[in-house]
Amino acid sequence: MKNNLDIKTVESFGDEWKRFDQSGMDFEESQKVFNEYFSIFPWDDLDENAVGFDMGCGTGRWARFAAQRVGHLNCIDPSSALDIAKRKLEDFENVTFINGSVDEPGINKDSQDFGYSLGVLHHIPDTSLAIKSCVSLLKVDAPLLLYLYYSFDNRPLWFRAIWKISDFVRKIIHRFPPKAKHVVTDLIALFIYFPLAKISLMLAKLNVNTNKLPLSFYKDHSFYTMRTDARDRFGTPLEQRFSRDEIKKMMENAGLHNIRFSEHAPFWCAIGRKR
Repeated sequence: MKNNLDIKTVESFGDEWKRFDQSGMDFEESQKVFNEYFSIFPWDDLDENAVGFDMGCGTGRWARFAAQRVGHLNCIDPSSALDIAKRKLEDFENVTFINGSVDEPGINKDSQDFGYSLGVLHHIPDTSLAIKSCVSLLKVDAPLLLYLYYSFDNRPLWFRAIWKISDFVRKIIHRFPPKAKHVVTDLIALFIYFPLAKISLMLAKLNVNTNKLPLSFYKDHSFYTMRTDARDRFGTPLEQRFSRDEIKKMMENAGLHNIRFSEHAPFWCAIGRKR
């Protein structure tokens, strides 16, 4: 670990995004997923010249939509995925690419009109400190959108038990060599994600509420997304999960207020403003 960064996890994501650069996801699905994560983001409150950051931008899959709505976007990532983001967003003149991290973001404190970090900070050793680092970059009253893995605090005990089994499996798989890891996570997507997602889809068509079923979130998502997320879920060395209350407390301790949570999947998406 170097500072607040786990090198093996950074390398793992570089390998993941090299394989899943999101070119296999069609535009409509990409837009749909973006809207799910950003459903509580206050776009209307931002000035057309607003400057903000994407912390842990990866391949730039969120940045390509966000950059169209703001004045300038700083895409920050410590992994080799930044090279993919540069290539995919080369037509955007309002994007700056920074090979940095929450510790060394490459932008000044108190300088950003907004920020977001989706699916990143739970892969950092000290998530609470990482949130504080993000908040320090914001101007007063600027919004910060976060997506952190949830600890299934809104799920029944049997659901949490299934997760514990899956986490035991993850702790084995993430140690595999890259090629073996890809094969195994693809098989998980094919034989676990895909069948459960399609069962939820069929039940949903029968007007059955599937929100509490495992992997029901993927019922209307592509197999490409399932493969990507299976690799993300089972191939990453460091993963932490937090309850809604824990996330709220970390955000408050970081200097955020007016905190709100999205009430739909993915959980938990939360937004707050810098005091």
